[in-house]
Amino acid sequence: MVLTSPLPAPPIPKTDVLSYLFPSGSTPSETPIWLEAANPDNSLSPRQMLQWVKRLALGLDRLGVAAQEVVMILTPNHIFVPAAYLGIVGSRRIFSAANPIYTASELTHQIKNTGARTLLVHPDLLTTALAAATASGLPHSRIFQFSDRPNAPSQGIPDWRSMLASPADADLHVIPAMTPQEAESTIATVNYSSGTTGLPKGVCVSHYNLVANAEQHMVIKYHGTGFTPATRPDERWVGFLPLYHAYGQLWYVIMATKLNLPLYVMRQFQFAEFLRVIQTYRITHLHTAPPILVMLSKRPETKEWDISSVKHILCGAAPLSRELQNDITRRFGIRVTQGWGMTEVTCGAMHVPFSADDDTGSVGLLDPGMECKLLDEDGKEVAQGEPGEIYVRGPNVCLGYWRNEEATKESLSADGWLKTGDIAIVNKEGWFWIVDRKKELIKVNALQVAPAELEAALLEHEAVADAACVGVTLHGEEWPRGYVVLKEEWKGKVGEADIHKFMKVKVAKHKQLVGGVAFVDEVPKLASGKIVRKLLKEWAKRDAPVLEGKMKARL
Repeated sequence: MVLTSPLPAPPIPKTDVLSYLFPSGSTPSETPIWLEAANPDNSLSPRQMLQWVKRLALGLDRLGVAAQEVVMILTPNHIFVPAAYLGIVGSRRIFSAANPIYTASELTHQIKNTGARTLLVHPDLLTTALAAATASGLPHSRIFQFSDRPNAPSQGIPDWRSMLASPADADLHVIPAMTPQEAESTIATVNYSSGTTGLPKGVCVSHYNLVANAEQHMVIKYHGTGFTPATRPDERWVGFLPLYHAYGQLWYVIMATKLNLPLYVMRQFQFAEFLRVIQTYRITHLHTAPPILVMLSKRPETKEWDISSVKHILCGAAPLSRELQNDITRRFGIRVTQGWGMTEVTCGAMHVPFSADDDTGSVGLLDPGMECKLLDEDGKEVAQGEPGEIYVRGPNVCLGYWRNEEATKESLSADGWLKTGDIAIVNKEGWFWIVDRKKELIKVNALQVAPAELEAALLEHEAVADAACVGVTLHGEEWPRGYVVLKEEWKGKVGEADIHKFMKVKVAKHKQLVGGVAFVDEVPKLASGKIVRKLLKEWAKRDAPVLEGKMKARL
């Protein structure tokens, strides 16, 4: 039986993102809605934003960047990231952002994989970007410094403003709207995800996918409240989610623009500053992941600030325990609702309606317009209340994986069903609970870590003959753990500290083997050569009590 959403499906315009946000004949607001949290005088209104969008679009034209060519950015959050996003996407190019904590080798992979020939990089990250550009063959002449303030040339790299069109030219420029067919087939973003298995892959999201998911989210947001997007209540948001991630992009770029709501942008997340922003600007709504709620619940700083203005918290990106959800609601009087999604569904596909009081830990109902079926290992539908892998279909399901036909065929059927790798149960009213994860990826502070990527890095060590990685849960949080086979001649000469030192320069901080390294005689594999992840998980569960004791001793 195919499950559908009980919520009313909204009409979804088959149009491009820029036409959706700035409809022809409308007058963009001059009230600032993107404000720097540390200095709100540094801000942009929708009218100003649209001018920057056009200036960038014309600048990319003059650089010779073709339609559907990837333009990458590497930067922490700032108020011009939405301008870059909309300028790239709105002019029919493809936006792809890299995690600002990436090492040069990780960034090199993304540059090579996307084929990007233009890179906007924050001045603080120039050294990493230049090393990756050299390794990937990206000309330094196509790299520009990118921040919210003008920068003098550094290491031969000019400021991005140097390649933009003038404001006068931008005011006269008209970016043509797409036809419905173009909106459905034109790629807007390539965000990276581990999917169900393997190395990170670029997820191709269309203009129509983005518009659809925004419309679905607005039904979830306002259903049962008496409000509509046109008659929304007074709201203020804080923008701390990373804008290289689909979650931040949908809420802070698409939704904030469409709803014309003020967003106080934080360059990086620091808990005390986060609390200060909430108190100072009377923030009303938070879009978070579980680690933030852990901090609100556990950290003593929470008591030092007034967060009484917060009315609602949406929590996504990783499972949230019902105990923690209810603790936040009980202690602070804030409604906490969960959602479920993945990069392959643009952002979200299930939510608890924001007006609902839920204390069960559910991830809610299917978003309007979505279909779902839960299947067992043999591809058969499970009985109600029984766990099954989530398959979803709807207008927000991605086009496929960038330049990876095999992965696309593995995850996305010809008739539109996306195999998600997450295991859920559903009750007769259509409410879902995530109970397990079939996919291999490890979730560290809501960020995806692909075991295959860690294993590939470990195998580059001259002493390593074989390796396998898996997540281990320590004190309620998941961390990567490595099981390593050393070559005979290196046994007794290489220890755990050597492996950690090697990995420090190979992968970003959230991918480090915090769960430790164990040296084993053999990695468990099937005859086909595939790693037996189920057995690795049993090993990690067995090892966890000792590892927790060691971690507690260090703390």
